[in-house]
Amino acid sequence: MSTIGDDYGLELPGGGLTDSQGHYKLHPISPVIHAVALLPALFGISIAIFAQSGSFLTEFFPGLGPIFLAIAGIAILGFVLALIDVIFEYFRWRAFSFWLDSDGDLRVRSGIIFRNERRVQLSRMQAVDVVQPLAARIFSMATLVVEVAGQKDSRVSFKFLTLTHARELRQIFLEHSSPVSPASSPNGIESPVLFRLRSQDLAISLLLRTSTVLLLALTLVILVGGYWIEGWAGVLVAILTGGVPILIIVVEFVTYYGFTITDSPQGLRMRYGLLKTENRTVPLGRVQAIDYIEPLLWRSRGWTRVAINIAGVGEKSQSGSSQTQDTLLIPVAEISLAREIVTRVIPDLDIAGINWHQAPARSIKRSPIQWRNLAMGWTNSAFAARRGRITRHTMVIPHVRTQSVHMTQGPWERILSLASLHVDTTPGPVKVVARHCDVSEVAQTMSDQIQRSFGTPRRT
Repeated sequence: MSTIGDDYGLELPGGGLTDSQGHYKLHPISPVIHAVALLPALFGISIAIFAQSGSFLTEFFPGLGPIFLAIAGIAILGFVLALIDVIFEYFRWRAFSFWLDSDGDLRVRSGIIFRNERRVQLSRMQAVDVVQPLAARIFSMATLVVEVAGQKDSRVSFKFLTLTHARELRQIFLEHSSPVSPASSPNGIESPVLFRLRSQDLAISLLLRTSTVLLLALTLVILVGGYWIEGWAGVLVAILTGGVPILIIVVEFVTYYGFTITDSPQGLRMRYGLLKTENRTVPLGRVQAIDYIEPLLWRSRGWTRVAINIAGVGEKSQSGSSQTQDTLLIPVAEISLAREIVTRVIPDLDIAGINWHQAPARSIKRSPIQWRNLAMGWTNSAFAARRGRITRHTMVIPHVRTQSVHMTQGPWERILSLASLHVDTTPGPVKVVARHCDVSEVAQTMSDQIQRSFGTPRRT
C-alpha cells in the first residue's frame, strides 16, 4: 500500500496528482462533477429567470416558436451558469491540497482569496467515510469525509477522488488513527460480512414503524373528515397530506438500500445507498452509548433498530451525511444479531445479564401508559435504562464512558417520592435516563454509578 507522501499511481494528462511542493491534489475532473451535481438547481434558476424575461425574448425573436425559444433559452442559460460554476470550482481546485506532516497529522490547504491551512490530528479522528453521490458515481468518483473530535469545524471533505484512491486514503487515515496495528489484518483482507439487510425487510420495517402508522392513520382521519366537510376538495388535501409518510418511506429506503456491515481491525465498516452510495467506518473505542429501539409492530418479528453516540459526532449537522445516518448503527435487524454486532464496538456488553430494578407501582400516577416498562439496571461493565410502551427504548452506557451523573425531580415526582436518574455521555441521540424510579434507590444508584465510572464496583 502506498502512502500520502508517495505518488499513489494515478496518471493523468497534463500532470499527476501533486503540486510543485509535492502536496496532493484532488482529481482534475472535480470542477466538472461539482457542476453536474448542481445542474438541477442551475436549470431551476434558469427557468425562474426565463419566466421573468420570456415575453421580452419572444418579442425580440418573433420568428421562433415560444416552446422552442423557452427550451433553447433555458438550456443556454443553464449551460452558462454551469460554465461559471466550473470556472469558480477550478480555482478552488487549484488552491486545494493536502499532505501528511512529520507528526503524522493531516494538513489541508484551501482558499482562493484568503488562504487557509488546517491541521487535522488523525489521532482524534472519529470516522472516515467514502461517499458516492449520484453525480460522482457517473464518473466513478467519490468523496472522502473525515470527522475529527474537538474542533469547531469537525468535518473535512475531499471532493473528488477516484473510488479506488478514496478507499486507499481511508485505509491510511485509519491506520494512523487506530490503536490496532495494521499487521493485525494480514494482506489487508477483511473479515466476512457480518450483516446484510434484505430489501424486503427494510421496506416492511419502514411501513410498520410507529411514526409511519400514526401518519397514515392521521391521513385517513383527514380523508374522512375532509370528505364529510368539504367533499372531494377535502379528499384532495388528504391525498397530498398522505404523500408525506410515503415520501419519508421512499427517502429512507433509498438511503439505506443494500445496508451491509463488515468487520475490520479498525472498526465496523458500513456500506449503503441506492442513488448515493456511502461507506462509513465506526472506529474502535469511539462508541459511547447504545439505544435499542423496538417499535410496537416490530416486536412480533423480534426486530430492533440500534442508534449510537459517537464521540465528536453528536454536535455536528454540517453538509454531507446527516446526523441520523452518522449515529445509526443498524436500521433494522433481529435482536440477537444486533446484540452480537454491538459487541464488536463495545466488547463484553451483556444485555441479557442486566439486573433490572422496576419503577414502583405508584409511578403509574406519573406515567400511566409506560410505567410497567420503566426500569434501570446494571452489570459489572455497563448501566442501562428502559422506557416506552409503544416504542420501547433500552439504553446502555459502559461505566467507563460516564461523564456525569445527576438526579432530577419534577413537582409531581416529589409528591410521589420519585426521581429520574441521568447518566450523561457525549452528545448524540442516545439519552440514558431512568425515569420515575424510587427516590431513595435513585440516590443510592447515583452514588454507586459515580464509583463504577472510576472502575470501582459497588452494588451488582
